[in-house]
Amino acid sequence: MTGKNDAAGGTGLSPGIEAAWGLRDRPVKGPKPGLSVDRIVAAAVGVAASEGLGAVSMGRVAKELGASTMALYRYVSAKEELYLLMQEAAMGTPEPLPALESGAGWRAALGEWAWAQRRMFQRNLWALRIPIAGPPASPNSVAWWEQGLQALRGSGLSAGTRISVVLLVSGFVRNEATLMSDVAAAVEEKGVPAEEFMARWERTVRRLVDPVRHPELAGLLGTGVIGEPDGPDHEFEFGLARVLDGIEVFVRREAE
Repeated sequence: MTGKNDAAGGTGLSPGIEAAWGLRDRPVKGPKPGLSVDRIVAAAVGVAASEGLGAVSMGRVAKELGASTMALYRYVSAKEELYLLMQEAAMGTPEPLPALESGAGWRAALGEWAWAQRRMFQRNLWALRIPIAGPPASPNSVAWWEQGLQALRGSGLSAGTRISVVLLVSGFVRNEATLMSDVAAAVEEKGVPAEEFMARWERTVRRLVDPVRHPELAGLLGTGVIGEPDGPDHEFEFGLARVLDGIEVFVRREAE
């Protein structure tokens, strides 16, 4: 008996992902001459970049391309697959890590890997809204995972533990990038500079905070540190350093 996966070459991957890996030929003929997976993905990314991921639909992308919606399904099986291919395009090939190439050590290499991921998300904030549907399966996502594992090559950690560390660091990066994206969106919606947005928030909180019920927050507001400019990367630098501190303690303990 032949199953669906057997008919697709036994990989269990969707047609679009198989095409991304070069495991199957992309259609050369279709309802719309010149239509291709690359053109469909590029159009979808353009919509997401200008209007957000929520604006992406098979119908909207078809309209951008001047094709029928049904024509797209010859190349991309569903919107979920389109999302994955869009994410693949956004991630791109991971940039080289100087610390990895120079042998500077796992901490420096892992830190560079985290910064590279953050830059990738900052260029494609819409990609943060793509639901995570499973482990890495597309070429670029697998390449990012490979690079993260390579960064930990000299740590002495087991293979399974290195996967956990990669998940921890990538989760931190994704969370921080999402938080900063949400804050930036809120500031943009208000139509005021970021400094004025924070000043308004601080004035509001000062009116609401009760020193008896919220003594720590009231004390913090009294110091004026909230209004001090720390730079756009301060929280990421601080958080990543603490995450790496914890991993370093763990690596040393495992070596004992």
